[in-house]
Amino acid sequence: MSDAKTDLDPRLLEILVCPQTKGPLVHDRTRNELLSKKARLAYPIRDGIPIMLPEEARALTDVEADRL
Repeated sequence: MSDAKTDLDPRLLEILVCPQTKGPLVHDRTRNELLSKKARLAYPIRDGIPIMLPEEARALTDVEADRL
């Protein structure tokens, strides 16, 4: 499995939402994650595929959440 950073299709970013809050996501290209401010979670993107499972997400720090 590769952790190569790839750009997501903008159309995909328009339709994806946080599975917990149904709120918008922000693409963090440097960490290759989709961030949910409301849920305070970062969903990983592996091999160009967003892993939208809360149990796979990491908790955002206060600093990260405040930046969104």
